[in-house]
Amino acid sequence: MNFTGIVPALVTPFTARQEVDEAALGGLIESLIDAGVHGLFVLGTNGEFFALREDEKVRIARLTVEAAAGRVPVIAGTGAFATRDVIELNGKMADVGVQALSVITPFFNALSQSELITHYETVADASALPIMMYNIPAKTGMSIGIQAVATLSQHPQIRGIKDSAGNFDNLVQMIRYRSDDFAVFAGTDSLIYWNLLAGGDGAVAATANAVPNLVMSIWTHFQAGDHAAARAAQEALRPLRDAFALGTMPVVLKKATDLLNVPVGPCRAPTAALDEATLQRLEGLLSVYRR
Repeated sequence: MNFTGIVPALVTPFTARQEVDEAALGGLIESLIDAGVHGLFVLGTNGEFFALREDEKVRIARLTVEAAAGRVPVIAGTGAFATRDVIELNGKMADVGVQALSVITPFFNALSQSELITHYETVADASALPIMMYNIPAKTGMSIGIQAVATLSQHPQIRGIKDSAGNFDNLVQMIRYRSDDFAVFAGTDSLIYWNLLAGGDGAVAATANAVPNLVMSIWTHFQAGDHAAARAAQEALRPLRDAFALGTMPVVLKKATDLLNVPVGPCRAPTAALDEATLQRLEGLLSVYRR
């Protein structure tokens, strides 16, 4: 598959007992497909991949593939520190029918760029599915350097990168290496429009869980050549993005999704629910989306 367009980074719905909520996941997927998204990205950072067992990850991927029913492709996150663990999970994801894989950089123990390149090349050599690299240094403690992007973009199974560093200059440098076989996606929702303007391919957008039609409008206005409307839609995401500071990721996003789109339930402990005062502040910030 080719990576293009707006691909929501799905939150993982949980029940009040913090178990995977299959019905809520189905409801979320339908709301996103109805909005016209170009794919579904599961088991990312906002999907709380770090709080899920491997069997739960495989189950969520299978449920998403079944719910998508071929209408849009499914990309599943499979990152881990150990190269062998990524390869093993990649095989299981291929078995349940996902169309592509997202591999976050190894985390906790920062690698050299040489080690990072070897990690991705080894994973890609063993993969039957296309891979999107995932760069989010604020969470992992390391970044995929531009020269590593230049090298890895040449691998036939590495078909793109999701950059969540939040640095526009970084995206622009990565776009130098984009091609028909290597896509550059914004992973920071404040840069969706700007990535497209610079020649990027789209975005993996977490805010689409809560406001899918607004996020999609950035893309549709841009494709229609209406840059004023696309930029206005981009700016309209700011209150939601600013609200993320009110709680531990992704509790604010999940509550916003509950309030503005469909129920998705709580986060897994130790991430706690918002207290009443903070919830009221959040509802105030989100009022702009109910006009």
